[in-house]
Amino acid sequence: MPISVDQFWAFLLTAVAVTASPGPDNLMVLGMGMSKGRRYGMVFGLGCALGCLSHTVLAVLGVSALVMASPTAFTVLKIAGGMYLVWLGIQALRSNGQAQALRTEVQLSMRKLFLKGLVANAINPKVVMFFLAFLPQFVQPQQGSVSAQMAVLGVIFTVQAAVLFVTLGFFAGSVGQWLTRRPRAGVWLDRLAGGIFVGLGLRLLFAKAN
Repeated sequence: MPISVDQFWAFLLTAVAVTASPGPDNLMVLGMGMSKGRRYGMVFGLGCALGCLSHTVLAVLGVSALVMASPTAFTVLKIAGGMYLVWLGIQALRSNGQAQALRTEVQLSMRKLFLKGLVANAINPKVVMFFLAFLPQFVQPQQGSVSAQMAVLGVIFTVQAAVLFVTLGFFAGSVGQWLTRRPRAGVWLDRLAGGIFVGLGLRLLFAKAN
């Protein structure tokens, strides 16, 4: 086994604490669940969690180090991620708040929503740097291949993030469903979600490399 039992529990407990603490991903899942409903929040959360796999691959291959060392690479990734989040926010702000749709349209939007969560996480340079700094702290060279250990740790982080984000999306969606029974509540929930996305995007755009 690439990692020991002690490594597993130490990393898992720390990963859960990190994932559960307030941050961009949590706010995006919360806003999406309240705005669109529990299924949407859960699907978006799952997409965000699986986006961690891309950062695991980058960390294992060492590409993340290049992104951190290159101001140009960081800036390009930062701008791309920030603009994408702002675009998601604008789309939500322009929404009419109507939750009713045909089954085929709902299925299509679910797929798109999953991809949105995946991309939003995958192109976030802050998450890239977090993985590069976080995973090596739990690597024990005496256990064997460092790359194998980082890969396993990355998968563990992704799985626990998926569980927490899906749970958050479920309960946020329950609150959203209760609120949408009120007249025009859907419109204002979309405004709330849109404001969260735009705010996170702007914060990412103006973030500094260090």
